[in-house]
Amino acid sequence: MNLPSVFIFNWIFLLALFPVAFFWLRRAWRILVKNDFSEVALKKGLPPPSAEKYAPYEMAINMIGGVVIVVLLVAVLGFQALASEDWVAIAGVTLWVKLFASFALGRQAHGLGPAKKKPAAGK
Repeated sequence: MNLPSVFIFNWIFLLALFPVAFFWLRRAWRILVKNDFSEVALKKGLPPPSAEKYAPYEMAINMIGGVVIVVLLVAVLGFQALASEDWVAIAGVTLWVKLFASFALGRQAHGLGPAKKKPAAGK
């Protein structure tokens, strides 16, 4: 069933992939070239104390996700090589896997569980 509303939503989703790919590739560029670790393994908007340790993993997650989305955009818009259901499925899986991987890396970098309090000095 190919309703006009489905066609419109597919185009909106396709257009939304452009800024997504841009931001992911920009984050990978900042980590790889500029050595900017301010967006590495974020938890509540803050990077971990040892962000340099997790930077290659965050860079790889963003690079792979961004490249997959760019290749998908070229395949859909340039070559019209994929059916609508196929590229939507690939884009959706890529978005979710990237989000889960970044979330898991952030939790791993900050440690699991609540923060432990340091004992007060002199007690």
